[in-house]
Amino acid sequence: MISQRTQKSPLNSAASRFPRLSQVWVRFLLAIVGLMLAFATALFSTVAREAGNVWGTFILASVALLLAAFVGLTTVPYLARRVVASRVREAMDYDVTRPGMIYILITVVIGIAAINTGNNLLYVVVAALFSAILVSGIASALVLRSLKLDIHLPEHVFAGRPMLARLLLQNASSWLPSFSVRIVPAKRKSKSNARWRWEPSTFGWPRNRAPQNQWFHLSDRRLRRVREEAEMPILQESVYFPFLATGQQLRADLEISFPARGRYCEKNFGLATRFPFAFLMKTRRINLAREVIVYPGVESTEQFREVLPMVTGEFQTFVRGRGNDLYLIRDYMPDDSARHVDWKATARTGALKVREFSREDEPKLRIVFDNPAPGVLPPPVYERAVRLAASLAWHFHHEDVEVSFVAPGLEPTEDVFTFLRYLALVEPLEATPVFSRLRATEDYNLIVTARDAAGMPAALAARSFVISLAAGRKP
Repeated sequence: MISQRTQKSPLNSAASRFPRLSQVWVRFLLAIVGLMLAFATALFSTVAREAGNVWGTFILASVALLLAAFVGLTTVPYLARRVVASRVREAMDYDVTRPGMIYILITVVIGIAAINTGNNLLYVVVAALFSAILVSGIASALVLRSLKLDIHLPEHVFAGRPMLARLLLQNASSWLPSFSVRIVPAKRKSKSNARWRWEPSTFGWPRNRAPQNQWFHLSDRRLRRVREEAEMPILQESVYFPFLATGQQLRADLEISFPARGRYCEKNFGLATRFPFAFLMKTRRINLAREVIVYPGVESTEQFREVLPMVTGEFQTFVRGRGNDLYLIRDYMPDDSARHVDWKATARTGALKVREFSREDEPKLRIVFDNPAPGVLPPPVYERAVRLAASLAWHFHHEDVEVSFVAPGLEPTEDVFTFLRYLALVEPLEATPVFSRLRATEDYNLIVTARDAAGMPAALAARSFVISLAAGRKP
């Protein structure tokens, strides 16, 4: 039977000999010992060179160099990583305030006067002024060191609607209170980057024909230059806490409004203070990632008020059927059956009236957003189309109607928030026309599209109301 032995590195064996010391201190002490041995070996190589021993000088110098290289490769990177990680976790930003600039200028003037005159009293004054700056930096660091931040955001947010964000700030210190603390937005890069990206597209032939008149379509990919805009921040203004006692947690409700749909995210937030002398604005970065998906606005707009009556009328006409519940009494039409004539209403009004009954099944509506290809619609018209689709979905979601939602790249769903999330992040994309993918069902289709509806199949057209945004015109 072969016994296997686990090989331990010198660093691990040394760590086992000093169980009370952390790994950082063990590596640090071993690095000191290694550098001392390398220094001693270098001294002996110098002695050997003075004695004329060439081989001894060569061997000792090589050993010293190898020892220094071993320490540099095994210990220094590890300690550097630990220091960098600690600094990232406790990152501090320093900004000199206007009073601080004036204070530093006065200190420099007095220091120059002390050097020129040699007056000891001026040296004492300069030392006191510099000590005040040092005390300001240490005090502000202690104030921010023990603070913990948490931010709660609502789950569903609409563009243009104010929302409440809850900010929780806690002083975890058991002996030191915190003074004059602000929660501030993180610093961001203002420049945007542009890069090439492969995107899915559709190859149709012949190329000079409209998509619905082409002979065939094939899935394809194309390379397009996309400009990535800077991330949109969540927090736009600061929140001030004048005092936090030891162990105290304070709450602030901040009203935030997002102007446009999209993804808003923060990778970190800042805790800032000018305590105690307002010479420096010290900001501690808190690694607290938050993301908000802002849905398109669903407020009533002129376009929505213009389209909604037509959509409602078409849908009500579609759901009228021959059920048992009376839907309405209307004027007689030539194609109506005589057995549905309401003789009482006819005698009362003097005109021939018929009864119309409602359908027995549940009315179903399918809202379809046909995402156009890039460049088909101007950006303002495209945003109006997205907002119109969101407004219609939100309106019929609150009606007594069974609604489902369909869009390119979205699995058919009945959840309105899934559809709104899709509309919040959607961008123009080359895709197969929605008319070729929709199947004629018992549902009534409400289609928002930028394509020409003339190529729609007759079976689908009979059960659809199309809002066409072709050429940027209003429907």
